[in-house]
Amino acid sequence: MADYPFPDPIVDTSSAQEIARDLVVIPNQDVELVPNIGLIGGSQAVLVVDTGLGPRNAEQVLKLATEYAAGRRLYLTTTHFHPEHAFGAQAFAGEATYLVNSAQATDLVTKGDGYLAMFRQLGTPVARELDGVELPTPDLVYDDTHELDLGGRVVQLRPTGRAHSRGDQIITVAGASVMFTGDLVETGQFAIFPWFPPHDTDVSGVRWIRVMEQLTASNPEIVVPGHGSVGDTRLLVDVRDYLIELRDETWVRRDSTLPVETIAEEVRALMIERHPDWRLPEWIDRGVGCLYSEY
Repeated sequence: MADYPFPDPIVDTSSAQEIARDLVVIPNQDVELVPNIGLIGGSQAVLVVDTGLGPRNAEQVLKLATEYAAGRRLYLTTTHFHPEHAFGAQAFAGEATYLVNSAQATDLVTKGDGYLAMFRQLGTPVARELDGVELPTPDLVYDDTHELDLGGRVVQLRPTGRAHSRGDQIITVAGASVMFTGDLVETGQFAIFPWFPPHDTDVSGVRWIRVMEQLTASNPEIVVPGHGSVGDTRLLVDVRDYLIELRDETWVRRDSTLPVETIAEEVRALMIERHPDWRLPEWIDRGVGCLYSEY
């Protein structure tokens, strides 16, 4: 098993902070494979957004959510099916109603086992958190936009279609101008392209750009990314602009006789030069490979 060069992927619920009225974020504190997790409250219910990696992390999130809800009903949703976002949902069984869009439900069934095996190979700390994982079965699956009334506060769950994954969804809070994006948006790092041909090629850079253009136009005041610091609409703009330049720099080289590996090397050097402070440049090559295929 590979050495794991990062801190253990543990959700720290003690760092939870209120970012709006009755709306709490457990920040990932820039720890790899720890997502930003949300608690959105209304007078009758609380919605939890994402679980953390595996059941033990999710148990801590559930404990905090139960205390925070103080008798209110619990719901759970996940921004997409990837393990650090959804593979703790079993901890909520019998305690919360788990609801996702139909494309994400399909991802869990068709790709869940493969991603579980892949993530277990990332290193001992990751495998330890995934020990005992049972892939979840949602209680409620919907096709189009779903509005969840928490009691005086409506939360909109909206699938985007293929982008970072096939089952991405945006969670927005009516009246609070808050948007949870999952891994469509990260702060201070290169966009994660899960481009693993031939096993998984559902990521679409072209559609991702379209999604980001739509999200940017909505101009939320607070954006909670999948990973990294909470920000504002500028986070959406940064990701949109990066994806566009990644596409343009890939496509301008696409008609040359250069192999895709050489194109990726050139584009990677250029992106790092343009974004010297961003993390995880290893995802640039996969982004190039994806966009190269979509030319």
